[in-house]
Amino acid sequence: MLNTRDEALALLRQYNKEPFHLLHAFTVEGVMAWYAKELGYGDQADFWSMVGLLHDIDFEQWPDQHCQKAPELLRAGGASEELIHAVVSHGYGICSDVEPTHEMEKVLFAADELTGLIWAAAKMRPSKSVQDMEVSSLKKKFKDKKFAAGCSRDVIRQGAERLGWDLETLMERTILAMRSCEESVNQRVAAL
Repeated sequence: MLNTRDEALALLRQYNKEPFHLLHAFTVEGVMAWYAKELGYGDQADFWSMVGLLHDIDFEQWPDQHCQKAPELLRAGGASEELIHAVVSHGYGICSDVEPTHEMEKVLFAADELTGLIWAAAKMRPSKSVQDMEVSSLKKKFKDKKFAAGCSRDVIRQGAERLGWDLETLMERTILAMRSCEESVNQRVAAL
């Protein structure tokens, strides 16, 4: 059974070597922990974090089988069916037919793409950080379809709708979530 972060990280590292993919995994892990606490699921923060850490386990080696290969890899690593469902649901409508139903799954669906857009926008800032990023500047980047073109604006919008939030609320909360974990993510990436 997959019980600890160390076990989850070891499983992730079996299939992910690229610093960029690990940076994304660590970011989504931290964002999910923040959201768990923020939304009243603090007692489940470790689980939310683990889902965030492992959500793209199959993407680096099998991008054309994303969310299809993940259940096999996760089961072999001892993951619960609940964790597998959550991981696969983040690709709903793109590479998976598993719909996000739990609030945690809806957060992952909404925040995954958005963290990529926020990270790309942060790298363009003089500070190279989300610490001084404002929603207004992120909204400008969001409207520029050429900027971080791989981050689906449609998925981000759908994610906000699934949560019953407006886009600005999702952006604001996800910036705050990324601020909360930026330092630890940078330390983890530097230690690779």
